[in-house]
Amino acid sequence: MSRSSVRPLRRAAVATGSVLTLVALAACTSTAPEDAGGALQQLQDDGAITVAFNGEEPYSYEDGGELTGATIKLNEAIFSELGIDTVEGVQTEWNSLIPGLTAGRYDAVSAGMSILPERCSEAIFSEPEIMYTTAFLTPTGNPDDLTDMQSAKDAGVKLAVLSGAIEEGYTESLGIETVKVGSPQDALDAVTSGRADASALTAISLNALVARSDADVEVTDSFVAVIDGVPQIGAGATVFPKGEEELRDAYNEKLAEIVSDEDRWMEIAGPFGFTAAERPVEGLTAEKLCEGDLESLAKDLAPELGLDS
Repeated sequence: MSRSSVRPLRRAAVATGSVLTLVALAACTSTAPEDAGGALQQLQDDGAITVAFNGEEPYSYEDGGELTGATIKLNEAIFSELGIDTVEGVQTEWNSLIPGLTAGRYDAVSAGMSILPERCSEAIFSEPEIMYTTAFLTPTGNPDDLTDMQSAKDAGVKLAVLSGAIEEGYTESLGIETVKVGSPQDALDAVTSGRADASALTAISLNALVARSDADVEVTDSFVAVIDGVPQIGAGATVFPKGEEELRDAYNEKLAEIVSDEDRWMEIAGPFGFTAAERPVEGLTAEKLCEGDLESLAKDLAPELGLDS
């Protein structure tokens, strides 16, 4: 059985045969091209993989000292089948997840990270694991009557957004004033303190946040953000360093078996509040999302996504 734990430091890969030796300090492995590749065998020999997480429920977070969440459970199921029984975690600020990955501080990122062209230029993504929509966290009663991103612009509100997250990109495109924060809890605090009028984040994250909070707030109905007339189709995936295509491809092979089986996908993600609507539709690929042509993608997948063709 696979298990997960939270580690404050990353193990460093030491060239002693093919075995990963644990070291006391968080040393960064070299990411030079000549050192890239071969991670799959090393991780199998070690029996453990270190993933970075942001602490965002219900994707990946710490609960009572144990690492959990829908993306973590997907990781555990897949890596276990690849002979890697332990998933260890390092909590990291959202905007530092990919920089830390490319610096070699961990082996992968497990945070429901959206597949975006600019990120694809820095790292490699698995196929989509989870689809998502956007929502607002607002004071109870939704005083600004927020329903979608355009309504936020029209109302002239100030939104709390995770620094480096996709919602920050939406606000920049629309010219919406923001307060940049490091975690969903920080976003909640910004709203309750009055530093922000509302917060924009994935709907399922906000629902999970409010479910464990006594704050006088609510979550709006979810929506697919539309920027310049284009639906912003979003999907999250596990992220690997460039040069580790073998590891990513092995992961994708097992992931495809889970995503294609709704019952199995729901067995893993369902306990964290995900529904069949968040299971990636057939035809939605990392390659297409990395290309960034969302207008063509929306047209191609309109029937599967329930969009107007």
